[in-house]
Amino acid sequence: MKKLFANRKALAATTLLAAAATLGTGQLVWNQAVAQDAASRTVEAPRFEVDALWPKPMPNNWVLGQAIGVAVDNLDHIWIIHRGWDPAALDNTELAVPISGGRAGQLVGECCNPSPPVMEFDQEGNLVSAWGGPSETGQYEWPTSNHGIAVDDEGFVYIGGNGGNDSHVLKFTRTGEFVAQWGAQNARVVPPDPNAPAPAPGAAPPAPTYRADSLDMENFGRVAKIDLDQEANEAYLADGYLNHRVAVVDMDTGEIKRQWGAYGNPPTDEVLGPYDPVAAAAAPAQQFRNPVHCANPTNDGLVYVCDRPNDRIQIFQKDGTFVEEVFVATETLADGSVWDIDFSADPEQRYLYVADGVNEHIRVFDRTTMEQLYTFGYGGRQPGMFLGVHSIAVDSSGNIYTTETYTGKRLQRFVFMGVESGPVTDGQVPWPQ
Repeated sequence: MKKLFANRKALAATTLLAAAATLGTGQLVWNQAVAQDAASRTVEAPRFEVDALWPKPMPNNWVLGQAIGVAVDNLDHIWIIHRGWDPAALDNTELAVPISGGRAGQLVGECCNPSPPVMEFDQEGNLVSAWGGPSETGQYEWPTSNHGIAVDDEGFVYIGGNGGNDSHVLKFTRTGEFVAQWGAQNARVVPPDPNAPAPAPGAAPPAPTYRADSLDMENFGRVAKIDLDQEANEAYLADGYLNHRVAVVDMDTGEIKRQWGAYGNPPTDEVLGPYDPVAAAAAPAQQFRNPVHCANPTNDGLVYVCDRPNDRIQIFQKDGTFVEEVFVATETLADGSVWDIDFSADPEQRYLYVADGVNEHIRVFDRTTMEQLYTFGYGGRQPGMFLGVHSIAVDSSGNIYTTETYTGKRLQRFVFMGVESGPVTDGQVPWPQ
């Protein structure tokens, strides 16, 4: 493996030298200057290098759609969930058989084909398995927009969804056999008004509307992510694209055992309106905004919650008792700065990593002080850059895996190079040295 990675580094270095010859030294220096958003400084922190040749090519002319979940199992296999199974999530130029336009339904060429939504890779980057999608027998309700994935030590796979009518979680075996569904699709649909006038003849019926209910103990409201506390047999659900809560459920039955909103208060479903950094500095929001995007338990009994549009991490004890909050890049608007979280592989989980899909960084924190040590990556499509970095997971060796949504549609690996004290500059691509 060391020899393989050395060869990869040699190839990456050759590629970089070729780029230098093409662009000229001045162009490279200019690009580096653009990437720097802070002065170089010295910190002790984990260091990474992008593995530009991982994963290996997929078969069948398969392409990924928006990649909106990543997990690592106890075999150190990497699992992702993405939306390529739905051709509507791909552009016609990505499809051998377009779904719209003058060539809709025709085979126009060899490239490309949507790949199954659940994909498993081994450490070498080989595709091990691929499955998922709507049930042909009606055995379960596949999410309208699948979102988030977790895999436990017994090989069970958990999937959420943030589509309009998604109010449930699915559980499968690692080979894709259906096990359970928690909650029902369409549970958040507002019943039609019986006094509303009938639509005009030939007119389409009105689109359904949905109502949050963060106190519902049977169903959910567009689950963003599932994370696991296997010792307690509990799954932590970021029930947060419509609802505004963390819900903790039994991993066997799906029964909701406890729930909470911001600051550990009972969740409410008031609509807070767009995030305003000035107003937030004066008086932080007392409730989660949508989406509540992650809820990750740690080895030392804490839970870190991504309050994404509020640009903050809220930290709780596992019973929902509020501990503290940390604000992250608070001038970030739109989709917010705190998209996903995972922790370093050491038993103390000394470091915390944040995926920031607006500013396009991985943010590295000291978990004891919650001081941001540095960031790596910036916006772009080359290896080590990001476009919609959405999810993050860490394997037992400390390597980081990320997925990208929007038009990024990608899975990347960043190889852990150890913890060292030395200079860092924010926003750099961690290119092999």
